[in-house]
Amino acid sequence: MSLRKYLTSRVFFGQAFAALVILAVLSYLFMHWLTFTTDHGHEITVPNLAKLTEEQVEEKLDELDLDYVLLDSVDYNSAYPKFSVVEQDPLPGAKVKEGRKVYIKINASGFSSVKVPDLIDKTYREAVPTLKALGLEEGTITYIPNLGKDMVLEMRCKGRNIKPGDRVLKASKIDLVLGDGKESYVEEVDSTTTTIPTTEELPEHEQ
Repeated sequence: MSLRKYLTSRVFFGQAFAALVILAVLSYLFMHWLTFTTDHGHEITVPNLAKLTEEQVEEKLDELDLDYVLLDSVDYNSAYPKFSVVEQDPLPGAKVKEGRKVYIKINASGFSSVKVPDLIDKTYREAVPTLKALGLEEGTITYIPNLGKDMVLEMRCKGRNIKPGDRVLKASKIDLVLGDGKESYVEEVDSTTTTIPTTEELPEHEQ
C-alpha cells in the first residue's frame, strides 16, 4: 500500500483517532495530578486578626489550616487591647494556600516611659517637633509676661511642674508656659516704714 493510500485509508484514521483519545486522556490525568499536587483553585481567605489575643489567633488559624508567626510587640496603642494583634501580614481578605504563615505584631501592655527633653528657653516651634519625636503630645499653652516671645519658660504635666530629665509615659500631654513678648514691670515698694503715732493717754485730772 502506498503512503498516499495509507493516509486516506480507514486504518490510518482509526489509528489517528485512537492516538488523539489517548493524548486527551493523558492530558486530563496530568492536569488532574497537577491540580491535586499544587492545590490549585483551593485558596483560603485570611481572616481579620485585629484585637485578638495570641491564643485566639492560634485557635482561629488552626480552623483554617493556617499558621502564624509572632514577630514582635509594638509601642502601646490605646485603640487596641493589651497583648492583642495590631498588625498582620498578609492583610485580611488576602487569598493564600493551606499552611501559609500569617505574621503578626502584638500590642504592648502599656505606654513606655521617656525622658522629658530640655525645652527651657527653646521656642514654641522648636519645642513641639521635639515632643512629637519622643511620642509626647502638646498640651495646654499659657502665656506669662516675659520678653522672650513664644519662649518656653516652664513645662508641666498633669498640673505639676516637670524639669528636663524627668520621666513621663509616652503619649503624655506636656503643657507649656511661654513668654508673651511683653516686658513685665515690677513696682518697687518703698521699704521705708512710716511710724503711726499712738494715741497718748491724757493725764487724769486731780479732783
